[in-house]
Order: sequence, then structure tokens, then C-alpha cells
Amino acid sequence: MRAVVTGQIGIDKKPYLEAVVNRAGERGGEISLFNVGKMMYAEGPDIRPGRILDLPLSRLASLRRAAFKDIISQTKPEDAHPDIIVNTHATFRWHHGLFSAFDFDQVSELNANMFICLLDNIEVVHHRLHAEHDIDATLKDCMVWREEEIIVTEMLANAMGCRDEFYILSRGRHKDTVETALRLVTRPELKKVYPSFPMSHVMDMPDILAEIEHFRSELANHFITFDPADVDEKLLLDRGLAAAAEGKDWIDVEPHSFGGRADAEPVKVSVREILDIAGDVDGQIYMRDFKLIDQSDMIVSLVPELAGGIPGLSSGVERELHHAFEHTKEVYVVWKPKKNPSPFITETATRIFGSVDEALAYFRDEGMFHPGNLFGH
Repeated sequence: MRAVVTGQIGIDKKPYLEAVVNRAGERGGEISLFNVGKMMYAEGPDIRPGRILDLPLSRLASLRRAAFKDIISQTKPEDAHPDIIVNTHATFRWHHGLFSAFDFDQVSELNANMFICLLDNIEVVHHRLHAEHDIDATLKDCMVWREEEIIVTEMLANAMGCRDEFYILSRGRHKDTVETALRLVTRPELKKVYPSFPMSHVMDMPDILAEIEHFRSELANHFITFDPADVDEKLLLDRGLAAAAEGKDWIDVEPHSFGGRADAEPVKVSVREILDIAGDVDGQIYMRDFKLIDQSDMIVSLVPELAGGIPGLSSGVERELHHAFEHTKEVYVVWKPKKNPSPFITETATRIFGSVDEALAYFRDEGMFHPGNLFGH
């Protein structure tokens, strides 16, 4: 695929995409990566590192057009360059205000056929942004920028006739989703799955969390998965509310199944700024999770059994299942409780399984697993 990958500053897309390219090379494939920002700096050797966005908009546009002109010329003829990734942005929210980061005529000439908007947890984005740039942006600013980046990338994809090849993708929580990105670019025919499972009310249940982690991992091994837990600030908000009740001004983000990175240094986050984005957190989760379902072929939901035989079926999971059913997706449910599921489950599910292994065996027998490496060899 000829993929354009966008995302706000602070995502740290370059090393992530380099890892995607390197993994492709390890498997005998080739993806050409073009980092537009790096190419713009090469066009303007007088520009100090980290200061390119402070240039007048006219010069920024000139540098960008020069970079895209080189990318277009270097990827012709297209059949000789089937898999490319262009690392760029859709928008910038900077000292100049909000402005576009692309020229439609050049994106059209590039003939891109896939658009991916890369996301990361907002506290991590905020931390990287201020570590690398001289800018004063709040968590609220970063949340707004993320929405703008998603919307504009989707509009660009639609304008390019790629309505069905626009994807929101998280770069991951405890580890980067390099494998997912590689499959998306080089093997888009693989089944795309939205894993659905309870989150908020099982945060402090280690046995259930381990069961969920196994479920997520098994699906990720066989499909392209768009995991809602890879970006979700709900845990950040809950911690912020608890800290506010205790009179604290700051919290440290710690690694968790649904929050923080396993290899990351602790990040201090302002409690006041967390409270300022409370509405944004809930609104974006609602919007984003439905979009992840829409870009998937099927939803697979795990309903664990909680203490006392209670089904671990949250309102969010129920709403996701209903949304998937209404949008004609295949709906599969792994139902672990001894208590039988309600008609709201049985009447909307394509099939119900008693275990993850049973579900995987069914998917295998139905030919949903694709053999071979990521380049079909």
C-alpha cells in the first residue's frame, strides 16, 4: 500500500515507523519510508533543530512542497514501489494557530491509497511535546489537536477516494503496535478485528486482567486488531479525580494494563489539567471506539465471570456489540459465566463460544487465519 501516516507532534512517529520498516526487512520485504519533516530540514540547512514550525507559513509551504516533490519522483513508477509510508501531519496547532500540513494536489499526485492517523495516550504526547519543543500547550490543547488530526486525515482520505482505507491506529501501551502497522500496510486483506472487553470496573482484578490480556494477545497474533485499550485516558481521569479529592496537585502516571508504558519513565501530570479534559476524555472514547468498530470486519467480545458468578458485561461492551450488529459487522462473543446470556446477546451475536480457544479453533476452521509471512511467502 501507498500509506500516508499522520499524527500530532508528540506521537514520535519516526522511530515507530522505522521499526515497521525494519521488521519488514527482516522478513524479506521492503517498505520505503519518507519522513517529510526530516526532508524539510534537509531542504533548509539553516533551520535550527526543533524550530521549523516557527518559520513563516509561506516558507514552511515551500519546504513541504519541495519534500513532497522529491517523494513523488522517487516513488515512480508505482508498480516498482508498491509499499511506501509517508510520515507527515494533517494539521499543526502552533504559534501561528491552526493550519494545514499538506497540499492536496501533491497528495493526489502521490496517489496514496491508505491513510492512517496514529494516536498515543495524551499524557505521553504532552510530555514528549514539551520535552522536544519550546511551546506551552495544555492537555486540553493536545486533546483538541488530536481530534483535528483525525478529522482532517479522514477528510483527506475521503477526498482521495479512500473512504474504506482510512484507519485510526494507536502506537500501543506497553509495547508498540509495530506488527499491526506492518500487517495493515503490507497485508490489508487480513481480517480486521475489534476486541471488546470490560475495562473500567475490572481495573483492580488481577486474575480478570490476566484473562483479558490473554484474549487480546491471541487475537493480535492472528488478525489486524484495533484494540480500544491502546489509547484510553479513562484511567488517567479516574486517577486525577482521586488525586483532586485528596488535595493533590500532581500525579505520577504508572504502568498498568490500561495505562502507562512498561519501559517509560514516570510522567508527572497536572491534576488541574486532567480535570479540564474530563468531558473530552469521555467524548473521545465514545467517538473513537465506534470508529474502530467501523473500520473492522468483526467484533470479538470477551465476557469474563466475576466473583459470585456475575457476568463481566459492562454497559460499554453492550453498546459496542449493538453498534457492531447495527453496522452489519460479524459479532462473536466469548461468554465465560455459567449464567446464560440475555437475548440482547444471543439475538445479535453471529456465534457464542465458551472459551477463547474454542473461538480461535472456529476462526481457523473458517479460514480466517492467513498462512505465510507478512509478504505472503
